[in-house]
Amino acid sequence: MTKELFREDSYLKECTATVTNTKDNAIILDQTVFYPTGGGQPGDCGTLTSDEGQTYPIIDTVKDRDSGDLLHIVAEGTALPAVGSPVTCTLDWDRRYKLMRMHTALHILCSKVDAAVSGGSIGLDKSRLDFDLPESPDKEALSAALNAEIDADKPVTIGTITDAELDANPDLIRTMSVKPPMGQGTVRTITISDVDYQPCGGTHVRSTAEIGPIRVGKIEKKGKQNRRINIHFA
Repeated sequence: MTKELFREDSYLKECTATVTNTKDNAIILDQTVFYPTGGGQPGDCGTLTSDEGQTYPIIDTVKDRDSGDLLHIVAEGTALPAVGSPVTCTLDWDRRYKLMRMHTALHILCSKVDAAVSGGSIGLDKSRLDFDLPESPDKEALSAALNAEIDADKPVTIGTITDAELDANPDLIRTMSVKPPMGQGTVRTITISDVDYQPCGGTHVRSTAEIGPIRVGKIEKKGKQNRRINIHFA
């Protein structure tokens, strides 16, 4: 199984790795800094480079449901490196960092709306959360609340909670449609100071100030009990 270096340090931009297998148009490594699509966050892009200087552009990263391996996807028809070959993994850092900022901003949004999350999506310039909510919150007040937490420069830290502790505190799981993976004994958590605490496997910034100003965009009615709140970098 691929060692996921980004779980402990979201700021790793590159690493060395060894090709352990290939599958169709995907490369599997013994370790990686590439985050796979999951939890509403898109998979990473970037390049793998061999010791001979051959580059393999990675257009997406996904997790194999059967094996748990991370698949570094290349374009159809790309010649793949040999198993056992060493490579250097290099992220498209500008893209990843935007996604990190957005993901942390959505956690703050989640803390400011008193309702369960029924869906969500993280984008480079626009992201959204869907809430199990009958009425729309005040847009200007919500924007002010978000930016107050961002301006306060609050720390964002990684931790863990045991499966038993999570079972005893089900309210920590805010998402109705996606539950954190359990069965390994512990679940990764993200804490934003006194703002938010919940299970999450995604990549985040170290401080809320790194997010930058956020604007609440359209608040859409998606059903009798569903409000979609869009946010943008201001």
